[in-house]
Amino acid sequence: MADATQANVLLQQGRADEATASLREILATQPGDAHAHQLLCRIYYAQEMADNAIHECELAATNAPASSDNQMWLGRAYGFKASHANPLSALSLAIKVRIAFERAVQLDPENIHALNDLGEFYVGAPSLVGGGLDKARALAARMQPQFPSQAHRLLAFIAEKKKENALAEAEFSNAVTAGKTPEAYIDLGHFYQRHNQPDKMVDALQSGVATDRRKGPSLVDAASILTDAHRSPELAETLLRAYLSSSAKTDDAPAFKVHVQLGDLLAHHGDPAAAHREYAAALALASNYAPARKAMQGS
Repeated sequence: MADATQANVLLQQGRADEATASLREILATQPGDAHAHQLLCRIYYAQEMADNAIHECELAATNAPASSDNQMWLGRAYGFKASHANPLSALSLAIKVRIAFERAVQLDPENIHALNDLGEFYVGAPSLVGGGLDKARALAARMQPQFPSQAHRLLAFIAEKKKENALAEAEFSNAVTAGKTPEAYIDLGHFYQRHNQPDKMVDALQSGVATDRRKGPSLVDAASILTDAHRSPELAETLLRAYLSSSAKTDDAPAFKVHVQLGDLLAHHGDPAAAHREYAAALALASNYAPARKAMQGS
């Protein structure tokens, strides 16, 4: 008999096809299993299948309306579709994103992932759909006592949005000081990448990687930033391989996506055979992942 706990383990490992089969088996006999629907939503979300993800997360939220995580993932699914929609559709979807994120925070005021998502929405979205820097500032103030590092991170995004880059840098640095987490260093490195300060970027990313002794998703984030900045491809490759061989993989950086990312890096640096192996590895985990299929056809 399939088990949701085991399906979640498969999801964290990036084994999308196996996890999907397991969850479908559960839902065949327990169609109201909200957790199974949420996990299936996350599998589709990881594979960039927006409509399927929304469908499953709506079912999760319907069957367990008091779950903060169900609302958060529903907001993320709406957000992914909004980012690929035409402007009119994107506006209506953005309202759904805000409602879901706000509901997630209302249901669990200590859900830091939902707080982060809501804060980023307030900074990035126009007031027409409920965004606004005043709302973001108020949320940062609420976060400060319990989540100081994430509050500074949100204040940094607010400052950057206002083009107050010196203040933004200071707030990203404050986030590092408050948390000393890999994620805080990666955020600082990403700020330096956006503002064309490559040496500071590399220093921050290396500090983040050194802090992440479990070799989790921050390694993938660091590799992505290095690749976008056209810096240290050997280090980026090393980081991706370290993540794929670690036991700290999660659906924050799905393994099949990382295989494609590594394949693209290898292809760019003249090793098509190795790139092909990475694309094949991705498809072995997630046979419906369109970018892997496209990459395989082109390799």
